[in-house]
Amino acid sequence: MIYHSMDREFAEFLHEQGYEVDKRKFKLFTFSRLLGQYKIMGSEISFVPPVRLIVSSPLKEFCQYLLNGLLSQGSIRLGQNEVKVEKVSVCSPEAQSEIKVRLLSPVVAYSTFLKPEGGKYTCYFQPCEQEFNRLAEENLRKKYQAFHNQDPPAGDIRIKCLKSPRLHLIKYKNFVIKGYSGLLLLQGPQPLLQMALDAGLGSKNSMGFGLLDLIN
Repeated sequence: MIYHSMDREFAEFLHEQGYEVDKRKFKLFTFSRLLGQYKIMGSEISFVPPVRLIVSSPLKEFCQYLLNGLLSQGSIRLGQNEVKVEKVSVCSPEAQSEIKVRLLSPVVAYSTFLKPEGGKYTCYFQPCEQEFNRLAEENLRKKYQAFHNQDPPAGDIRIKCLKSPRLHLIKYKNFVIKGYSGLLLLQGPQPLLQMALDAGLGSKNSMGFGLLDLIN
């Protein structure tokens, strides 16, 4: 949906190439789950209009192309549904050196290991685990470097849970991804926390993970 709403050349660049740092590619955008009233009917989720979708990116070109596409097309396709775009709002939340946030899509942090007998396995970490904090900070530093093309600022990032995180199991193709939602307190260099607000926290942001909502 997002790529189809943007300039084709820019969408192809973002999807196929993105912004690279240390052989890792970042698309530098994320989005929320569908927000609104819904009913669970068997294996399906039925939403009651209206619904909201929040998309975030530090890339001005991305935001402009997406805005123009949504306004000119007037509708978007979500799965098998054609959805009318009634309204598009723009906001620019500003981070401080300490922010309280709500996860609008589950955050993902993981490491992949080799099995002694061969093959690989993935270990997922939940917010406030030490390894989660390390991976999330390392990820934010690389995003900053990819976007600004310069070294990230010094200073540690600290992530605290304001309530117990909730586990989500998301099936994607033939894989199951573990993510967590909840309320977090983030402390650290303001530019890195701004990147978390703009591009998402953790991994797999362009698949709709790690979108933060700033709580005033």
